[in-house]
Amino acid sequence: MIVCVCNNIRENELREAAARGGCRTACQSYKALGHRAKCGQCIRFARTIISEARNAA
Repeated sequence: MIVCVCNNIRENELREAAARGGCRTACQSYKALGHRAKCGQCIRFARTIISEARNAA
């Protein structure tokens, strides 16, 4: 599923950035993926995904 339409970031990419890269925030994850948050509509959903991925790791 695409989480961030502006940057075409997928859910699995965010989960991987959180689990492997140790990213704790949406902005850190986006930066690790070579992007930055733009419109901000995805931040709440991205936070949830990152939190789930970190808790599962």
